[in-house]
Amino acid sequence: MATVDPGPDTVSGPVPDPVPDTTRLVEALREHTAGFARAAAGGEPDAMVPTCPEWRLATLVGHIGQADRWAAEIVRTGAPQPIPSPREADPGPPGKWEGWLRAGAEELIAAVGEADPGARMWSIVGPAPATFWLRRMFCETAIHHYDAALTTGAAYGIADDLAADVLTEGLEMMARTAAVETFVPELARLRGAGERLGVRPHGMDGWLVTRLPEGIRWERGRSDGDVVVSGSMTEIMLVFARRVPPGDVSGKRALLDHWLANTAF
Repeated sequence: MATVDPGPDTVSGPVPDPVPDTTRLVEALREHTAGFARAAAGGEPDAMVPTCPEWRLATLVGHIGQADRWAAEIVRTGAPQPIPSPREADPGPPGKWEGWLRAGAEELIAAVGEADPGARMWSIVGPAPATFWLRRMFCETAIHHYDAALTTGAAYGIADDLAADVLTEGLEMMARTAAVETFVPELARLRGAGERLGVRPHGMDGWLVTRLPEGIRWERGRSDGDVVVSGSMTEIMLVFARRVPPGDVSGKRALLDHWLANTAF
């Protein structure tokens, strides 16, 4: 299994610029692309990925490199591109995986760097700045870095601020209810009648998520809910990515179980 190092809203209109600045996002994408590549290098291409049960390790590698290049093309054109199938990606032999993955990340970084900072382009949740895709692919890579590490037994770690942003980015997208439900209809089940989910990481501000008939709302700095999840920031990120089971939970556990069951996409 992976060895985890815990480490130190709006709902309509254009997507706001991400919280981390571009420099931090570039660093984060490079760091987790490299970590993903190192973790994957220790495994067999046909090894099954426990947290992506329909995928082999080579498919996981193909997905990340392919998705970086797909996002780069969206940034360059500003328009939607056909969603590619991970099983059609060819990362090459394992000895070339690292170079291929790094090249995909750098292609996206270059595309974002060349984009007009004021331009808005297509995204899965509405018009967004180019940095939306830099952030989206960092978050995707950070979670799949864990998947690769779990598959091969490599160590895994992520900085607290980055783990927090993975959770925040997910909440931001889910709060854009009408847009995201077009792609993931199951998220409609998260609509509610005021139920509250608190997230309480050690040593950091928490999150409070409220489920309303029109969709979810969330705020930072509160963590008093009908159910509260506590733990290290890394653990909480992995719980909400459905990679590890929740440990410290207080209150109405069924509300958390329902949330996790309906965010499995």
